[in-house]
Order: sequence, then C-alpha cells, then structure tokens
Amino acid sequence: MGSRGRGRRAGGRCRRRQGRSYAPSLPLHQIMLFGKISRQLCGLKKLPWSRDSRYFWGWLNAVFNKVDHERIKDVGPDRAASEWLLRCGAMVRYHGQERWQKDYNNLPTGPLDKYKIQAIDATDSCIMSIGFDHLEGLQHVEKIRLCKCHYIEDHCLERLGQLENLQKSMLEMEIISCGNITDKGIIALHRLRKLKYLLLSDLPGIRDKENLVQAFKTALPSLELKLDLK
Repeated sequence: MGSRGRGRRAGGRCRRRQGRSYAPSLPLHQIMLFGKISRQLCGLKKLPWSRDSRYFWGWLNAVFNKVDHERIKDVGPDRAASEWLLRCGAMVRYHGQERWQKDYNNLPTGPLDKYKIQAIDATDSCIMSIGFDHLEGLQHVEKIRLCKCHYIEDHCLERLGQLENLQKSMLEMEIISCGNITDKGIIALHRLRKLKYLLLSDLPGIRDKENLVQAFKTALPSLELKLDLK
C-alpha cells in the first residue's frame, strides 16, 4: 500500500449479469433522498444523547448494519460492503485508486469485478458487529482504520481475526479512541498473519500493554506495533 496517512442498502434490487453494469431499480431521486437523509442522521448522532434517544439510535444503527444476503448475491461482496460502510458513515478506497469514496449517491457503477475495496476508514461511523458479515467476501482489503467507533467491541475484532480472506490480505490497522475495546479484542488480531503495522491509541480498555507487546512479538515478529496508550 501507499503511505500510512490517511453502503447504505441500495433502494432497489439489482440484477447481476455477467459482463454488464448494474444499477439500482429505484428511481434516482429516491436513492439520492435516502443518501441525504442518512447523512443528516449521521450528523444528529453527534448531539448529546438522552436515555430515550439512545434506544432509537441503537435500533436505527442495527437497521443500517443488517446484512442482506440477497443483495450480496445480486451485486457482489465489494459493492454490498461499500453500501454498508457508506450507509454507516465510513469511507472506502478501491484498489488502484487514490480517492476515498464517501458519498453513497456517487458509488461507481460498472462491471461487478471492477471495484475492489482496498482500504476502509470507519472514523466516526456506526458500524457494529452484526454488519461484519459484509466483510466475508472481500479479498483485497489491506488497511482498516477504526477511530471513534462507539459500537466497535471485542467481538468485532475477534470476527476480523477469524476471516480467512482478511488473514491473507490485511497489512495495516489503526484502532483509535474506541472505548469498548479491551485486551481480549486486540489479542485476537494476531491471527491476521500478514499484518505489518498496528497502531493502538487512546484505548482506555487496554490494561496490560506489556502482555500485548509480548503476544504480538511472538505471533507476528515482523509487525510494527505503535502504542499511544496511557
């Protein structure tokens, strides 16, 4: 990969035809309206939460993260994962491109095998564990950044470590300011056997830094582990 700097479910069903482009069946104005509403909701989520609103956002985020296996079958894993990630406020970068894709309404169309996700930036997104099945079919993901992801927990990282496709492709990972992550979740990343760089910053749930360092030194001796933890 280059330097270390730095999906909303489509409104309609798509039909997959070999060698052809695909397009949503809903009218364009309805898809664009869905995109605008989602961006506004993501902005509202940054406001202070009341006890009642917490239940509402939890329900809404669960809807955004729900896996539609028919959609994956229709448009392929990379397109479906892109829709999921952008629906939840994340960004993706495709293999061979430098530009980050962050506007759901401008997701590219074309042959199903053309756009392969290479990097994911989930900063300030609402991705959660129930959506991680979207990652199963991705074969080209090399970098994932999780920053200020309030719904990310240990189970999410354990799921990442279990995916054979990510074990073969992942090179870099950054986990920053994710308050629900503990040592248990971080340790699970040792299964990403090709991982070359791991940044851990502002993770109050981590209690034993020395144990983490030793565990990764044993499992991934070539890993560059960067810690910015209190």
